[in-house]
Amino acid sequence: MSSTVSDFVIDRLIEWDLHRFYGFPGDGIGGLDGALERAEKEGKDFSYLRPTHEEMAAFMATAHAKFTGEVGVCIATSGPGATHLLTGLYDAKLDNQPVLAIVGQQGRVSFGSHTQQELDLERVFQDVAGFVQTVTTPMQAQLVLDKAIRVAHAERCPAVVILPADVQKLEMAAPAAEHWVSRSGVGHSSTALTPPEDELRRAADVLNAGSKVAMLVGEGARGATDEVLAVAEKLGAGIVTALLGKDVVPGDVPFHTQQLGLLGSKPSYEMMQGCDTLLMVGSNYPYAEFLPPTGQARGVQIDLVPRRLGIRYPMEVNLAGDAKATLTALLPYLHAQDDRSWQDGIVSDMKTWDDVVEAEAMTDADPVNPRLVFHRLNERLPENAVVTADAGSTADWYGHHVRLGRGMRGNLSGMLASMVGAMPYAIAAKFAFPERPVVCTIGDGAFQMLGMNELLTVKRHWRSWADPRFVVLVLHNDDLTQVSWEMREVGDPRWDTSQKLEDMDYAGYAELLGLRGIRVDTPDQVAGAWDAAFASDRPVVLDVHTDANVPPLPPHISFGEAKGFLASLVKGDPAEGSVIANSVRAVGAQLYESAKDALSRKDDDK
Repeated sequence: MSSTVSDFVIDRLIEWDLHRFYGFPGDGIGGLDGALERAEKEGKDFSYLRPTHEEMAAFMATAHAKFTGEVGVCIATSGPGATHLLTGLYDAKLDNQPVLAIVGQQGRVSFGSHTQQELDLERVFQDVAGFVQTVTTPMQAQLVLDKAIRVAHAERCPAVVILPADVQKLEMAAPAAEHWVSRSGVGHSSTALTPPEDELRRAADVLNAGSKVAMLVGEGARGATDEVLAVAEKLGAGIVTALLGKDVVPGDVPFHTQQLGLLGSKPSYEMMQGCDTLLMVGSNYPYAEFLPPTGQARGVQIDLVPRRLGIRYPMEVNLAGDAKATLTALLPYLHAQDDRSWQDGIVSDMKTWDDVVEAEAMTDADPVNPRLVFHRLNERLPENAVVTADAGSTADWYGHHVRLGRGMRGNLSGMLASMVGAMPYAIAAKFAFPERPVVCTIGDGAFQMLGMNELLTVKRHWRSWADPRFVVLVLHNDDLTQVSWEMREVGDPRWDTSQKLEDMDYAGYAELLGLRGIRVDTPDQVAGAWDAAFASDRPVVLDVHTDANVPPLPPHISFGEAKGFLASLVKGDPAEGSVIANSVRAVGAQLYESAKDALSRKDDDK
């Protein structure tokens, strides 16, 4: 038996096959910190990674869960250290990721005394966590830790274990066979759940009756790529992926129209507006305005979390089950669709859209079109690359221009859509896959927020990575771009006081840390900069000076959006001239490619 409660916690985590912990020290978690030091000296099978902030630790634990499928682990001290975890834990909650947070607390005798850094942590974490419990005696530690890990994994949510400072150093006691004492074990139950046969048959009846089937696939379908494609092939369906599920379906599948909504494609929008049947798999897509009108499509939804079924569209059949197991069981009941006109039309529309997106990337901007930067990246992505995007304009360009092939990975903060997530996600991906190249795409606003601090973490660890390629693309435009465009959309002019950023030399900062910095301020430098970054023997910061006024045009512009945009210009947007010019170029590119495609189709019909 481990000598102290803290020693036991470390040993038990390893027994649960958890070996990477993201943490930040402090006296409130000092007993566990000391045990971690002893365990490291003894060569125990774990690594402790300290970022520059507890929020980063929680984001990294969430990203670790996303990229590996394991429970992510983060550790923080009491009081402010514990509360700093919240944003990253909410990221895990909203994206259904299993994360264990271990946090310190003041000694038990101080509870209720309003001593320094004493917070009611059970109440603090009650909303974000599926399970939260304070360990009050050594004999209780086993049950609390085991249950937290089991709940996090089974319910795909954060769980929190609170360790008072005095309990951390107490001698560990094995749970006794006595009243009130629970004895627990290690091991996860299977989540490969399958609905009963009668429900599968009902779902198949709905899908077989459709002639225009659209599939909306999310991150919950990870691991079921082949099954998703088999269903689409059988039904002659088109596939739309939610942003978090972008890498679930390979980007080169011709009837995969990428994303839906403001950062999606026109073929995705038209598929949803034209389908007669909707199959949602592992997705909690929240934007109702982009889904089919009520009553237009019959619906089937598959999700492992029953409470997420039937809340986005009035589904006819809701199947509670694992995506891979459920699709496998459903396939034998599906009829092969002989008429491929619906799917063929989607393929044709997607070819046109790809031409549109490329044309938009090639339009002039001052100094560099951010679309061009992502277009050139997409042309050069290594076959096993991992790409992360931030919540902002980088998510728009990532959605529009990046096509992730089979074997590539990509992710970002989804439902929470938190700024700065791209950087800790990228670092966690690199620790999970040290042999793979990782690309972090981030705006200068998020980079200044906390992202640039994490270059210190990169500096500390990069030499231990099997592949040193870690590329941070900073879109340098001195503007909180996404919010500026959101202001314009609702009819307000961009406001310099809130939107303008302090200019700095990001490439020079990277060089200061012993990394490589590459400055790009003309379009003809973009391709070479990516080539140099992927050939580098150390991590790289691409400091690309981009035009903040290139519009993230949605595939479908509503009257309200257009009215708000025009109203903002009338009120005197500081960048009015550039905004108008860039918008005209982007719309012109769309119209030109659409007209060229229409003429081509007309010639083909002759």
